[in-house]
Amino acid sequence: MIESAQAFGIDVGGSGIKGAPVNLEEGKFADERLRIPTPEVSTPEAVADIIKQILDHFDVPDGVPIGISFPAPIKPGKPLDYMANLDQSWVGVDIHALLKERTGRTVVVVNDADAAGVGEAQYGAAKGRKGLVFMTTLGTGIGTAIIMDGVLVPNTELGHLPLRGMEAEQYASDAARTREDLSWKKWGKRLTKYYQMLEHLFSPDVFVVGGGVSKKSDKYFPYIEINTPIVPADLLNDAGIIGAAYYASTKQA
Repeated sequence: MIESAQAFGIDVGGSGIKGAPVNLEEGKFADERLRIPTPEVSTPEAVADIIKQILDHFDVPDGVPIGISFPAPIKPGKPLDYMANLDQSWVGVDIHALLKERTGRTVVVVNDADAAGVGEAQYGAAKGRKGLVFMTTLGTGIGTAIIMDGVLVPNTELGHLPLRGMEAEQYASDAARTREDLSWKKWGKRLTKYYQMLEHLFSPDVFVVGGGVSKKSDKYFPYIEINTPIVPADLLNDAGIIGAAYYASTKQA
């Protein structure tokens, strides 16, 4: 693995599994990332084998912190009890034990939105901000991460809050925009309803918006009518890898 890296991050998604060595001093990739398509049947064994393939590709040395950004609530010492975007055979699996068995390495697994939030708080749009930072990732669903004075409150999953007779992410995610062919203005009005609800419930100091669509924030931010400051994420789709790597480095004994 390249010498300028101090940790390694992997981001497991519904369509692709991506990994790269991370320079923790700069919050950047130390080498070009490797992306492998997520198996069509994304069983625990199939996904774990790809994670091993990525680690072997970069020849990650023993002792380097390895963080895995994963699309499910992660409760250390407990099996997974919910799975949205991968095969349902993940439910009941001890993910840390599985990955240690299949890869031969000890890894730290963190919820994907939490990883993005940690990355933005350490290196991106939320760096140096005090108070309650509320990260949302807009994509297939809506991921959320809450960070209070730099401390992560894990596994919030607030994309599943009820809104307009359905889950919020069914109503206001980027997938909903694409599926229903919404204009940026109409989507912005839907996001207004979602963010107003979060304002009412949590009174955050700032919203940070991530996910691939964050790079087009100028097209829909003008239509989001809320009182809380709202800013696009700086790390974009790199946030999961960088955040997971940093998170793992903080957990290393």
